[in-house]
Amino acid sequence: MLKLYNTLTRKKEVFKPLHDNEARIYGCGPTVYWYQHIGNIRRYIFEDTLKRVLLYDKFKVKHAINITDVGHLTSDADIGEDKMMKALVREGLPPTKESLLKIAKKYTDAFMIDLKKVNFIEPDIWPKATEHIKEMIELIKKIEKNGYTYKTKVGLIFDTSKFKNYAKLARLKKEQLKAGARTEIDPERKNPSDFALWITNQPTHIMQWDSPWGKGFPGWHIECSAMSGKYLGETFDIHTGGEEHIPVHHTNEIAQSETANGKKFVNYWLHMRWLVFKGQKISKSSGGLFTISGLEKQGYNPLAFRYLCMAAHYRTQLEFSLDNLKNAQNSYDRIKNIVSGIKDDGKINEKYLKRFEDAINDDLEMPKALQVLWEMLRDEKTEGKFETIKKMDEVFGLKLLEKEKISVPKEVLEIVHEREKARKDKNWKKSDELREKVKKLGFWINDTSEGPHVTKL
Repeated sequence: MLKLYNTLTRKKEVFKPLHDNEARIYGCGPTVYWYQHIGNIRRYIFEDTLKRVLLYDKFKVKHAINITDVGHLTSDADIGEDKMMKALVREGLPPTKESLLKIAKKYTDAFMIDLKKVNFIEPDIWPKATEHIKEMIELIKKIEKNGYTYKTKVGLIFDTSKFKNYAKLARLKKEQLKAGARTEIDPERKNPSDFALWITNQPTHIMQWDSPWGKGFPGWHIECSAMSGKYLGETFDIHTGGEEHIPVHHTNEIAQSETANGKKFVNYWLHMRWLVFKGQKISKSSGGLFTISGLEKQGYNPLAFRYLCMAAHYRTQLEFSLDNLKNAQNSYDRIKNIVSGIKDDGKINEKYLKRFEDAINDDLEMPKALQVLWEMLRDEKTEGKFETIKKMDEVFGLKLLEKEKISVPKEVLEIVHEREKARKDKNWKKSDELREKVKKLGFWINDTSEGPHVTKL
């Protein structure tokens, strides 16, 4: 029985989908103006783990993650430059729609490559903001018709004072939710938390569309409400995101969707806490802006980063450092080495599998699940390891049974052959010395019934 911690209720709840045995999930996707750093990737590994647990528990899954390629200003408070527009300046491209779409494609492709490297299962749908302007306009019309908007020189604004449960997700006082603070840019806003649904009077903005409120572009928050509604329904099961989304973006999504449709928007809200570097959220100022591909070029296996993410619960901050990643890679490589020497006896170890299932179904307790795996690997008397690891890796996604294609140098092969001769002669001391010699060269020998198996450390 799967239990998930719901940010909305602040407690673990048994997961009960709206549709028969089908879980519908929406995840806030990237703004594709730059490379996605490892803090972003941790969030998608968390979402991927959730999806894998649901699939393991025999739920069907319908999954959507949006691509923001327009309308996300540098501040969540509807002020500053559009992040996509800033990218044009940074890369010295002409201010055209074609240039913006080129940038979006470049960084979307880079994002997809990094997701593949961490063994992320792609969603059923990758909706793009620029391809759903019609749906956003129609949703805004509903909100306006129901009396929750007013106009300023900036555009059409959502009046948060008319939505009495506006602060229910973040559980903050309304004055603490400054989603659209009164500024010199828009002094006409009635409440500090009011936010833009449609932005007009921006003549230098490249991506603009005609609308009932004038030529302009959508506010950032409306895209998720429109696209999740289109693909998952006006009410759906699970919405994920990072903890930074709680007080602004997700709070505004709820307000928009529920005032437009008159229905509860989402049943379960799941939020991941930050990956931190030197105690601070990863950012340009605090550091830690590594990418998966960048770490790979330094010699780190992307799946070692996935392993590192598994070592901390998604609702706890995870401290990143290259030392921590190196330790995770050593642990991951050690598991792979152990697993490579395990023979498939065709059995399942029900005892360890039950403990694993209890962990993953307790709000995705992946650290406990890893602990169960290690205990089983160290248990010399137990049977059914191979098939049990195979089942566990449906959730871990670490490719534990996948044999890596490695090139073993001639020097190493000669030592392996010499060691095999020593073993046949029962010269165990020389055998151990030769194994250590191989280890110093960066390889490890696993002795199996079929002979020695060499893996890279």
